[in-house]
Amino acid sequence: MPVVLSLQGSHGPVIHAVNAAGAARGILIGARVVDVQAIHRDLHVEQADPDGDRALLDRLAMWARRWCPWTVAEDDGIVMDVRGAAHLFGGEAQMLRDMHTRFAMQGLRARLALAPTRGAAQMLARFGAQGVICGVQDVTAHLAPLSVAALRVPNGTVRLLDRLGLKTIGALEAVPRAGLMRRFSTVAEDHNPLVLLDRALGRSADPLNAPPDLQVWRAQARLAEPVIDPVPWLDGLAEDLAAQLAAAELGARRLRLTIYRVDGEWRFRDVSTASASRDPAHFVRLVAGKLEGIDPGFGFDLLTLEALRAEPLSLHQDRLDGARDASADVAALLDRMTAKLGPSKVTWAAWVESHKPERVEAQVSVLAGERDAVVEVLRERPLRLFDPPEEIAVLYAVPEGPPARFRWRRVAFLMARFEGPERIAPEWWRDRAGTRLRDYYKVEVTDGRRFWLFRDGVVGDARGGDPRWFMHGTFG
Repeated sequence: MPVVLSLQGSHGPVIHAVNAAGAARGILIGARVVDVQAIHRDLHVEQADPDGDRALLDRLAMWARRWCPWTVAEDDGIVMDVRGAAHLFGGEAQMLRDMHTRFAMQGLRARLALAPTRGAAQMLARFGAQGVICGVQDVTAHLAPLSVAALRVPNGTVRLLDRLGLKTIGALEAVPRAGLMRRFSTVAEDHNPLVLLDRALGRSADPLNAPPDLQVWRAQARLAEPVIDPVPWLDGLAEDLAAQLAAAELGARRLRLTIYRVDGEWRFRDVSTASASRDPAHFVRLVAGKLEGIDPGFGFDLLTLEALRAEPLSLHQDRLDGARDASADVAALLDRMTAKLGPSKVTWAAWVESHKPERVEAQVSVLAGERDAVVEVLRERPLRLFDPPEEIAVLYAVPEGPPARFRWRRVAFLMARFEGPERIAPEWWRDRAGTRLRDYYKVEVTDGRRFWLFRDGVVGDARGGDPRWFMHGTFG
């Protein structure tokens, strides 16, 4: 069955990738899906995920460092600098077989090639025979029969070379350089076929700029024989992990304890902290409280304690008077409560950027991080807000002002003085269409009580009928 992946184009979905069955039928990348479906009724279409593909390729590039320390993910492949590493796997042929096998174990089909230069290896892997091993003296011979498209130049350049009769690498290499260099002098190096050919043949440098290894903070304990209870090893794991974090001036925000069973299975438990920590005793208390229900099977012979998330935590000196740090005690208490009750059960109030007063404060998990400080000087707000605001009956209103007399909760009030208005507009990115603006007033009634009222809408705003009045809060 032909299978394609599609992306949204300017005139509807277009084909982003096609499987071997589809390519055999002549389905081309870039064609409109509806046009192809009209010809191939059994076409199966799935939505492409380029970001997910890139993330998978990045993970595979790091995983491929089992063969060498320098790997780079490209658009559709992985480049590895294996110089000095092949003998560890029994030679170059054995290493390629090991690569093919391990990729196949993950359900991936890999086209492999080994060559003295980065460009030659890329060209042979995509356009040459599977598993070819090219020596230094054989580069020109291996590349000569390949199409000039193997240079990965734009389609326009491929068509130009084809019109000039230069359809293969060998033909391009045999032509005198002077005329071609003048023709491609204004082309960028990454798209210049002559520059790319020189790199592939080793005439110019093409270094591999590999990203650094991902830092992993992990402590492990290998056991001589299988055991059932992991508790006796927690202290050592926690001290080892805390020492690693202290050397890097980091603190853990999320931990994972993993047990590897003798039957090949593994089980893990995750815990999080409200603030960065590297206290071994605290690590042990958190992890030990999550071990209930973990299935050790017939035993396990390997344990790991890993910091899945770490944040900067500078070294600091304890208080000279020997007193305890109250903030650290609070953070430890929050961590234990969260580990016992769940992250959604332990919350605290946090500020939220919003125009609407009822949205300014929200309850968030204590594990979400430190509460944001208010950096803006807010206007005076009531100590008590009603959610939702309560509608009031206006008995007499001041023109373009607050109600002089109003009824709230069956009690009539007479206004003595007021301050306002303070206009708050709707949040167009969040509120539904037709939401009206508000005019807020601070009102003091004759018995001394102070209220916070607002008029929902203005006359003639074309967003409903007459404006309505609401009680939103009380002062004091």
